[in-house]
This record gives sequence, structure tokens and C-alpha cells, in this order.
Amino acid sequence: MMDKLKDLVDRVRKVEMTPAEFSEQRRSFVYGNTHIENELITREMVAQAEKTVEAEKK
Repeated sequence: MMDKLKDLVDRVRKVEMTPAEFSEQRRSFVYGNTHIENELITREMVAQAEKTVEAEKK
């Protein structure tokens, strides 16, 4: 079992996400962590917050 796990970890380390995949992963992480603390948080709210932050960077 450990060999299979080690192989999977080695393969995952080589994966390069596209900017869109990275953004989706970040939104999922933020949603998961904030929703634990506040069940009123929605995925749509997280997506809107990301758009706001990106607009402020420009």
C-alpha cells in the first residue's frame, strides 16, 4: 500500500495546473474553510469575492 501511495504522491508533484484550474482550486479551498465557520457562505459569494479582489489588483 505504501508503494502505491508513494507513486501517487510522486505523480501529483509533477502536475501543473492551468491558471483556471488553480483559481477553481483556490475557490474550493476558501469555500470549504469559510463554510465550516459560517454556513451562510455560498460558492457564489466566494466567486464574487475573488472577482472583487482581482479587480482591485488592476
